[in-house]
Amino acid sequence: MTTKKTDKIEEKISFEKALERLEAIVNEMESGSLSLDKMIARFEEGQSLLKFCTQKLNEVEKKIEVLVKKGDKISAEPFDEKSVEEESEDKKSDNLF
Repeated sequence: MTTKKTDKIEEKISFEKALERLEAIVNEMESGSLSLDKMIARFEEGQSLLKFCTQKLNEVEKKIEVLVKKGDKISAEPFDEKSVEEESEDKKSDNLF
């Protein structure tokens, strides 16, 4: 379910543009040069952009499939975040020695 604000953002910009704007907002807020009213407005805009980006990432994650070679066959399996994390941890421990 999307909100009207998120729908408006989705109509106007891509994920990359939303992320770019979010980074600009963070830099503006960290600069300390904004008034309280502008800070609140940027915070609200940032919240909407964050929600939009999160929704996009969740959609993409659902679409990801990992190709797995089993014997002579290559088959597609649903993305499994846990096995990717375990594989990443295995690689980290291999690099320690």
